[in-house]
Amino acid sequence: MTIVLIVDDSPTVREMVSEQFRKSGFSVIEAVDGAEAVEKITAKTPDVVVTDIVMPRKNGYELCRWIKNDPKTKHIPVIMCTSKSEEFDVYWGMKQGADAYVTKPYHPPDLLAAVKKLLQQTKG
Repeated sequence: MTIVLIVDDSPTVREMVSEQFRKSGFSVIEAVDGAEAVEKITAKTPDVVVTDIVMPRKNGYELCRWIKNDPKTKHIPVIMCTSKSEEFDVYWGMKQGADAYVTKPYHPPDLLAAVKKLLQQTKG
């Protein structure tokens, strides 16, 4: 089963996104911020990470850099799912190594499609 790590400091957002992926047949792990995400990734490597950007302790940019700079995790696709929608935010997110960038509010099927596309590319 494909494992998705959802990283967001909002319990409501985590619950909504997690539910969406579970209904689509994914296994879901959750983390409240980038620091907890690092612990979860170290314990069990997910197939894809969906992360917010603005979070305490370690933000989404820092998390993405950590994932992409570690030889053991750099293959994991990272999707930034955030309300930061300015052109510079998208540019900076991609510069940190994000594989996709989805802005909130988003259409749930769009996030699911982005994840499936990235998973196909990594397995392809």
